[in-house]
Order: sequence, then C-alpha cells, then structure tokens
Amino acid sequence: MTQHPNVIVVLTDQQRWDTVGAHGNPMGLTPNFDRMARTGLFVKNSFTCQPVCGPARSALQTGRYPTQTGCYRNSISLPRSERTLAHYFGDAGYRTGYIGKWHLADNEPVPPEERGGYQDWLASNLLEFTSYPFDTVMYDAECSEVKLPGYRVDALTDAAIRYIDQQKNNPFFLFLSYLEPHHQNQTDDYPAPIGYEESMRERLVVPQDLATLGGSTSEHLPGYLGMVKRLDEAFGRLVEALYSLKLLDDTVILFTSDHGCHFKTRNDEYKRSCHEASIRVPTLFHGPGFANRGAFDGLVSLIDLPPTLLDAAGIEVPAAMQGHSVLRMAQEASTSDNVFIQVSESHVARALRTQRWKYEVEAPGADGWNQMASGCYVESLLYDLDADPYELSNLIESPAYASIRAELRRLLLERIAAAGEEVPEIVAREGAGLAAAS
Repeated sequence: MTQHPNVIVVLTDQQRWDTVGAHGNPMGLTPNFDRMARTGLFVKNSFTCQPVCGPARSALQTGRYPTQTGCYRNSISLPRSERTLAHYFGDAGYRTGYIGKWHLADNEPVPPEERGGYQDWLASNLLEFTSYPFDTVMYDAECSEVKLPGYRVDALTDAAIRYIDQQKNNPFFLFLSYLEPHHQNQTDDYPAPIGYEESMRERLVVPQDLATLGGSTSEHLPGYLGMVKRLDEAFGRLVEALYSLKLLDDTVILFTSDHGCHFKTRNDEYKRSCHEASIRVPTLFHGPGFANRGAFDGLVSLIDLPPTLLDAAGIEVPAAMQGHSVLRMAQEASTSDNVFIQVSESHVARALRTQRWKYEVEAPGADGWNQMASGCYVESLLYDLDADPYELSNLIESPAYASIRAELRRLLLERIAAAGEEVPEIVAREGAGLAAAS
C-alpha cells in the first residue's frame, strides 16, 4: 500500500442507491461509477445513519452518531470541539481542502472557526441557497464571493481538478461535496443540465416503489436522473484528471451520498424516513488497499466510512469514532449483521436494518425538531425485505411475527446503547398482540 496516499471524498446529496448500474439500474447512467466499482471495492449494502443532510454530514466528518455530536437535525452547527477528518489528516501531514456544500455552520459565508479544521476552502454552508443550477456562487478562504461558470456540477468539478493540480506534489485530503441530485429548494424541482431531463423521459425506467406509490415521481424523477448522469460524467472527469497527473494509483477515492430520495411517497417531502429509498446509498472505494477487491456484502453504515479512510491512509483510528473500518472488515472477511438509523425533524424514530428485516420504532407525539431522542418508542414498521424488497407490506401488527419483533427489538436496544443513547422502553403497537418490553 502507498505510504501516504492522497484521499478524495466525492459526496453527492440525496442520491438513491438504485440510480447506478452496479445496483442493477438499466438506464446506463453511471458507467464511471460502475467501472470504478468493478476495479475497486463496491459496498453493496451501504446506508446512511441519519437520512437528513446536516446530521449525516456531521457523522461523515467525525465518525460519530449525530446524537453524540449534538447535530441531530439541520441548523445545528458542528461543535468546535469535535475532531473531524480534516483534523486527523492535517495532523498526519496532509493538506486539507473542502469544496462545495458544508451544512454544518451557523453563518454564511462560513468563518474559519466553523470549517471543521479544513485549511483550504471554496464552499457554501447552504449551497442550495447561495446558488442555482447555472449560477454557482461559493466563498473562498477569505469569505469572498466566488462565482463560477457552467452547470453547478461542472463548476465544482473544475474547482476540484484545479485544486488537485495545485496539490499534486503533496499528500492531500480533498472533500468534494456536490448539491446534486438534491432538489433546488426555492423552486422544489430537480433541474438537470440542458436537454438531460427530456432524454431521461424518453427512456425512463421507474423503480417499483415509486411506480406503485407515485408521489412526485412523474414530475421529478426524469430531472433527478439527468442530474445523476451529469454527476457520473463529472466523476469520470475527476478520475481522468488523476490519471493524467499520474495520481490515480496513489489516491484513495470514496464515492458516497448522505441519504436517498423517496419522492414524497413516504411523507410529504423526500427523505426523513427509514425506507430503503431514503437510507440506502451508492458507495465505493478505489485506490491503494481497495484495488480489485470486488463487492463487499456486509452491511455498512455511513458511520463506518471515516474510520475506513483513516485506516486506508495508515492513520490510527481514534477511539472516539463509533464505526468500523470497511477495509479491515474486507481483509478479515468479517461483516456487520445490522446497521442502526436515527431519524429526526419530521418525527423521532430509531430503526434497525438487517440483511432480511427492517424494523422501526417511533416516539409518539415527540417533537422531532426539538427532541434528540425519547424515553419511549412504539413499534411502527416491520418489513421482510426478502419477500417485500420495495417495502409495501407493513407486518408490524401481525401476530405471526411476534418472535421476529422481539429479536429485532433486542438488537435495536443494543444498538441504541452502543451509540451512546440512554436505553428507552419499546412498546408494541396496539393490536400487535405483544406485551410492552424494554
């Protein structure tokens, strides 16, 4: 393994796992992702630990659950006491840079003390509000406005390629955070590059959950997929730039997303639920330590990605991080049996995802904006993913699954405790034929 490989994180926003060919999408949108997945390590079962932007990003920066950092919902700044990937890589002699959407600060432009330790900076706290698809505005290290030409995905990619070229003689850690394929908040639409939405509509293949439940799918999915296609083209350009600079073999690349998108099928917006469409994301690693490792079948949480990056760079993983290195799991042929999900803002919930089961409990009457957790949850969802992969049949009230619920409840309580939360009471839904338990 290269002693001090460069490290690049490519983070998309709100990208469903099933938009990529490696997960079976038939539309040919992501040839670059698919190629890198084949020649690196493809994480087949990758999940966010919190399906909303700010909390997911706090976990990806720190390797700690949002309830530990305090960033359990949007509009909470990352505490300055938190150690981030930028601190760990910086301490190891890396030059650290951030480009794109931050979403972990109180101010816009983001002042130096709210940048999580990153040395070089070209970003916006809320990129969706400082920019539009063809009007990219961010702020540099001096908090000066920088306006970049082109479609927003391309503007950020161009900036990243310039940064890589500038740092090519030093080990660097670059975090490239796109807004796409997130909706444009002000207009509640998914604006693709010119001509891309029309192209998607002509050959659209709709995932079964969206085809069945509808939501805003017919209005929004074509534009969304057009954005995904352009993101993959940009990813290809980034890889080609590394190749041209003879850096590709010496660079660890992580491609992932903060959460998915269910197009108003599970609630009145796009995420904040424990369904696959909301929590499952496309993830791959490429570069030193990951070459030709193929598909990894274990269940991986976003909380596992930061320790994996440090491990790949030969940096000791701090005890404060709550995840486990995927690189180490792949080397030792070990896997995790489940992943833990926290849900906030729209409601307070906790969920467990195993290879076969999805189990969620919800705090009745809790204020998801002002409450981080609850002392009591009620069982709300149970899906058999083998029989019902699109999560259309909720089994939570079926007496036939009482023993399954009991085992999942036990596992969920273990994960809640391991995440550092107080152990709550979990109560069966009325009519499920199961006594309250804790």
